[in-house]
Amino acid sequence: MTRRAIILASTSPWRKILLQQLGLNATAESPEFVENHADWNTVSDMVVHFAKKKAESLGTRHPTAWIIGSDQAVECEGRLFNKPGTLERGIAQLLNLEGKTHHLWTAVALHDPIRQITRHRLLCHTMRMRPLTLSQAERYIQREDPLGCAGSYKVESLGMALFESMEGTDHTAIIGLPVTALSDLFREAGEDLLDRILA
Repeated sequence: MTRRAIILASTSPWRKILLQQLGLNATAESPEFVENHADWNTVSDMVVHFAKKKAESLGTRHPTAWIIGSDQAVECEGRLFNKPGTLERGIAQLLNLEGKTHHLWTAVALHDPIRQITRHRLLCHTMRMRPLTLSQAERYIQREDPLGCAGSYKVESLGMALFESMEGTDHTAIIGLPVTALSDLFREAGEDLLDRILA
């Protein structure tokens, strides 16, 4: 029996690496969805919506595949921290987060174009960043170039050194794709990833 292809609606190399480490051969493609960060009541609602829409946006192109979407955002003291995009905004984000506790919201969605069903999970990790100096923030941004990452850090790399604590249920969610939650979504949809990996 031919297995359904798995499409990752993301160009993030870290998300693809997580799937590869799980033993899954997934094709990564840029989602056909434009994010609009304005007018959201909660950060959690926003990341769930974005994850679902990213996955669903590739359904026409891949009508028989499983399509995975994921999204992340940082929330600190009621403020939303998205991808900074510029060196100045990246440094400013780190200096706003340093010495504080913030929430990292991660949503993952699994779209089934055959049945036109999208399932999702939402995870929240409580992150406490260590105190930083301006010089440290500048040097970290220049060294790691995390300008495409929510909160201006990469925990999967040098950004580990920025934190005093990280609390949550699935560390892969911090990297950007909660593998445990994704496995649950596949089981709900009728495919056991463990059987697929061990075949």
